[in-house]
Amino acid sequence: MKRCTKCLTKETVDTITYDEFGVCSVCRQVEFKKEKIDWVARGEELQQIIARHKGVGIYDCVVPYSGGKDSVFQLWYIVKELKLKPLVVRYNHWGYRPLVDENNTKVFKQLGVDVVELTTSFHVVRELMLESLKRRGDFCWHCHTGIYAGVMHIALRFETPLIFWGESTAEYHSWYTFEEMEVVDEKRFNRLMNQGMTADDMYEFLQGRVDRRDLWMFDYPKRKDLIKLKVESICLGNYIEWNTKKQVELIKSELGWKGQPVEGVPPAYDYEKIECTFQGMRDFAKFVKRGYGRTNHLATIDIRNGELSREDALALEAEYDGKRPASIDWFLNILQISEAEFYEILQKHQVHPWNFDPATIETGKPMPDMPQWDNTLVDKSIGAAKDEGGRTAKYV
Repeated sequence: MKRCTKCLTKETVDTITYDEFGVCSVCRQVEFKKEKIDWVARGEELQQIIARHKGVGIYDCVVPYSGGKDSVFQLWYIVKELKLKPLVVRYNHWGYRPLVDENNTKVFKQLGVDVVELTTSFHVVRELMLESLKRRGDFCWHCHTGIYAGVMHIALRFETPLIFWGESTAEYHSWYTFEEMEVVDEKRFNRLMNQGMTADDMYEFLQGRVDRRDLWMFDYPKRKDLIKLKVESICLGNYIEWNTKKQVELIKSELGWKGQPVEGVPPAYDYEKIECTFQGMRDFAKFVKRGYGRTNHLATIDIRNGELSREDALALEAEYDGKRPASIDWFLNILQISEAEFYEILQKHQVHPWNFDPATIETGKPMPDMPQWDNTLVDKSIGAAKDEGGRTAKYV
């Protein structure tokens, strides 16, 4: 399988292209970011945006927040550096790890912010997870769409037109480049987040297993309402130079934010995706489909920043990527499917030329906090109706 000649990016990554030297498009984007962008001028543009909103309404801006490294940093930056009064909006996807509450208590108390949390019915979320796994090989549709659409609904309800997101997607993908001023709008939502499936689509797919009104949080707001409010939904990373490791050092020292181990991630990256119980399974699903995992992603970032040699990065990838997560049984119990069914579903979504072989994998280490993960038994059935032979009887 083809890889970038500079980093570890494989040809199975969405939107990736290679130039005549075999260097991937994201490596070239990061070079542009480091060499061509006038960050002073970008900072001045940001101040012009802020001037249109500061002190106008109840809140100066809305900040989406998960409790992970990026959202914690952007909240700190908006409060401490930009001197804004934000409304923090947190989407609860039913997968937060115990440490997140401890971190959030520290962050919210020290920064003195108002917080709104959105939580969809767990029964609805389970249906969406199973359906999106079957249709896209990704069970996180509810999270992708809920974070973005739900936050926009809250911005409208509080009449707060300025919404700050984190880094530009150009840091990791080629949906956009650093030459563009990426806007977090409905076009981007449909291109990146909902995987080509709207809430209307999901309602039809679920065949009455949820009410249409249960899906309001996943509907992107009406364009006329966004225009009327004059919404500006922007990436903070378009205006300041994003550097994850420096930002992690800052939030640890300034706010006492803590990292922790994550399945499939080397210990040195104890800050990466620490907030989600589903993360190990999501990265493993990506490995089954595309042949790379979270370590490939992290080591690639370090290569681009000159912090890791390609040889050492390849060794890390070989050691950590592709392990069967210790959380797999816990996860499969939520979706009420077997491990064999899980692989059968994902193999339909494999990206050529990758070919996953379940016989070659070994199980990774369990996380220290796994005994604290929720195991509430929910007897309500999940998934489409099945016939006596166990086959799906009603599925579009």
